[in-house]
Amino acid sequence: MINPSDFTLRPLTEHDLPRVLKWRNSERVRANMYTERIISMKEHQCWFEKQCGNSANEKYFIFESKNRPLGFVSFTRFNPASGTCYWAFYLGEANVPRGSGAIMEFMAIEHAFRELVIRKLCCEVFVFNTLVIKLHRKFGFVEEGRFAEHMFKNDKYEDIVCLALLKREWDNIRPALQRLCFR
Repeated sequence: MINPSDFTLRPLTEHDLPRVLKWRNSERVRANMYTERIISMKEHQCWFEKQCGNSANEKYFIFESKNRPLGFVSFTRFNPASGTCYWAFYLGEANVPRGSGAIMEFMAIEHAFRELVIRKLCCEVFVFNTLVIKLHRKFGFVEEGRFAEHMFKNDKYEDIVCLALLKREWDNIRPALQRLCFR
C-alpha cells in the first residue's frame, strides 16, 4: 500500500533553483514545454525573483516522495472573479516510484480546490503529449477546446489541447481516485 504521508507538495524555495533548472533544461521536460531553449541560471534566477513578488498570481511547488524532490507543480493566471487558474506539472527525475505522476496530479488538484479555493482548474497540453492528456482525462479533466496550430515545435505548428476540471466534478470522483492512487 502506498502511504499518502510519504508524498508532499511544498513551496518552491531559492534552494531548489539549481535542481529545477536542471529538470527544466532536460530534453525530456523541454520536449513538452512551450519554451524549448536552454534557460540560463541568470534567467532562472530572474524568473524566481519575479514570481516571489507576484505570489498572488503565481504559486510554485516541489513534489516530494519521502523528502526526495521528484517534480514541479505550478499554479498561474489566477482569476479571482471567475475562480479559475491554470496549472502545469512535470516529473523532473527520471527514476521515480511507480504511480508518482498520478499521485502528483491528485495532490495538485487537491491543493488547487482545497487550499487555493478555486472553482475551475485549467491547463494546456501539446496535442502530441498523449500520455499527459490521458492522465488528465483519467482525473476528470475534459477537453474544452483547441488552439489550432498554436505553437511552433518539432519543425511545425502544433495544436494545444485546452482541458479543465470543475471543483464539483472533482468532489464526485475524488474518493475513487484517492483509492486508486493510494492503494
